[in-house]
Amino acid sequence: MSEEIKKLKEQLFYKKRSVYEVRDDAQIEAAMRFAEGYAKFLDESKTEREAVAAGIRILKSKGFKPYKLGDNVKPGDKLYIDNRGKSLLAFVIGTESLECGIRISAAHVDSPRLDLKQHTIYEDGGFGYLKTHYYGGIRKYQWTTIPLALHGVVIRADGASISVNIGEDENDPVFCITDLLPHLAKDQATKALDSAFTGEGLNILVGSRPYATKDEPFDTKSPDERVKLAILKALYDKYGITENDLISAELSAVPAGKARDIGLDRAMLGGYGHDDRVCAYPILMAIAELEAPAHTAMCIFADKEEIGSEGNTGMKGRLLADVISELSKTLGADEHIVRANSICLSADVAAGFDPLYPEVFEKSNSAICGCGVVLTKFTGSRGKSGTNDASAETVARMRRIFDEAGVVWQTAELGKVDQGGGGTVAMYIANHNIDTIDLGVPVLSMHAPFEIISKVDLYEAYLAHVAFNNK
Repeated sequence: MSEEIKKLKEQLFYKKRSVYEVRDDAQIEAAMRFAEGYAKFLDESKTEREAVAAGIRILKSKGFKPYKLGDNVKPGDKLYIDNRGKSLLAFVIGTESLECGIRISAAHVDSPRLDLKQHTIYEDGGFGYLKTHYYGGIRKYQWTTIPLALHGVVIRADGASISVNIGEDENDPVFCITDLLPHLAKDQATKALDSAFTGEGLNILVGSRPYATKDEPFDTKSPDERVKLAILKALYDKYGITENDLISAELSAVPAGKARDIGLDRAMLGGYGHDDRVCAYPILMAIAELEAPAHTAMCIFADKEEIGSEGNTGMKGRLLADVISELSKTLGADEHIVRANSICLSADVAAGFDPLYPEVFEKSNSAICGCGVVLTKFTGSRGKSGTNDASAETVARMRRIFDEAGVVWQTAELGKVDQGGGGTVAMYIANHNIDTIDLGVPVLSMHAPFEIISKVDLYEAYLAHVAFNNK
């Protein structure tokens, strides 16, 4: 190849760049250190309530104060709203007029899991079980025969709130869903994957020792739900709760254990809940460290994305609109102009190209792990159904910001056309008349109990949001 053709190709062709060919050793080491903080956040944030609590701890350490709708604000104020303990909105008031627009970064902090039913404890065959109702898009077989922990909150009738966390401490017991032995799985093995495991079959093994006393020993002739009784007695002794209290509880079974480095080079991180906490952590740190920006910047931890963003803690709720309205009123701005001039990065993960499953990806439009943060113009399914299709102007604006800041980034779609699809919170924010585009980290094994990301992509996401907030 002649030198002329080589130069022309470099000038005209698009080429994904590996972070490792762009960054020097010191920058790569900074990415590894950033991932250490993220791993701690991930371990502390296995439910949306825990993620919000962890986020508030970080914000408070950086000088953020609680905000209530209608409070007075001024440039430089660093504030947050705790929305029912399940979603979070933090912002820093800029020095420019609010009518110049708000820089919004929005991630979700709920992840696929197994929620306990209200009437959850039962006994069968000498075993105690918990009935579950899965939350979000799971592949049911992945949740069998793995260690599970119980996380959540129980609200008693008197209003007392009791936090539950069983299975994370090394001295805690764990729980699991059993599966068939291969010797007896002939019928199961002939079923389609989505029918071999049912939602009603995802019942968690939690005990087998019947309750007994010296005066009332266990009798197999009349077991009388003694295993269930023993389980409830253990919960009562530790937490002071009864079966009635479980009616007003939000308890979830999540994978037990900590995030772990992946590979001999430790360049990747595996754990539960990368979708979407791998995007939530960078937007949190980017705003936590922000000082006196020109434009007001905002960070959102949203709930309920995995089930359609419904409810008053999801992005279909009114909180974002109410906050913009109240800030506009306080700062003498027109809220309609504020929204029209605002811009949002919907911070949600991308499907990382997996060489073991190349048939579902269109490689030239796939996210490659290690090639930086992913700018996604649209998601949705089939003919772009259920998506925010960002304008070319918005894409160009992000290109300019990231290139000027030296961020390593790439573009991608979710997979092959008609192969499947998915969505994010982008369209709900765009419905406020706010220009919105997706930006996220590539993930392998998305929605599995153990997902994988590249540490350098995580760091590029952080750098992208820093550039976005400060531009």
